[in-house]
Amino acid sequence: MSHPADQLKALGISLPPVSTPAAAYVPYARTGNLLFLSGHIARQDGKPWVGQLGKNLSTEQGQQAARAVAIDLMGTLQAALGDLGKVRRIVKVMSLVNSTPDFTEQHLVTNGCSELLGQVFGSAGQHARSAFGVAQIPLGACVEIELIAEVD
Repeated sequence: MSHPADQLKALGISLPPVSTPAAAYVPYARTGNLLFLSGHIARQDGKPWVGQLGKNLSTEQGQQAARAVAIDLMGTLQAALGDLGKVRRIVKVMSLVNSTPDFTEQHLVTNGCSELLGQVFGSAGQHARSAFGVAQIPLGACVEIELIAEVD
């Protein structure tokens, strides 16, 4: 597997800077070889990607939003580590999907994030995961995802 930066370049993805936290928390915290990334909300054109799955967003749009979150998460990993090559493994992803009570495809929405992590990190990007439907997410965002990585 090539270096994650090479994979990003091949996919035409440039990583954004770390977003400023919207409340009283830090973007990431490290303990030992584990790096915990705070929840990142989906953004579109620099603003919260607002909407609710099952109401005004399709599963495919949700996947695009989750993919956008993955790019932001990798930007935070890059800022925290200085080099994505220091990621040994993506250990866990937890996804919150702003969805109607009858929407049941949160797992498919979250694939937008998981599949991109797999493309960029190869087998090190395969992770444990939870995907939940929730009544609302801060700022009305459609998806929020947090991540735990094992790092050098």
